Amino acid sequence: MLVLSRKKNESIMIGDHVEVKILSVEGDQVKLGIVAPKTVKVHRAEVFEAIQQQNKEALNVASNLLEQLTRK
Repeated sequence: MLVLSRKKNESIMIGDHVEVKILSVEGDQVKLGIVAPKTVKVHRAEVFEAIQQQNKEALNVASNLLEQLTRK
């Protein structure tokens, strides 16, 4: 893990096209701005994990359905 210190209005670059900018620091909360191409999906970690779980569940349903159809 890379750990960086940044101040308000400073940023970091991820690759050539993704910029993460510190917008404000208030107490223990940091507001980030993310500039990325529309082709790059950006999610909060908990949203990303929920999407991954839903995808796994959908795959299981599809797999079970396919298995039932091939038994006949």
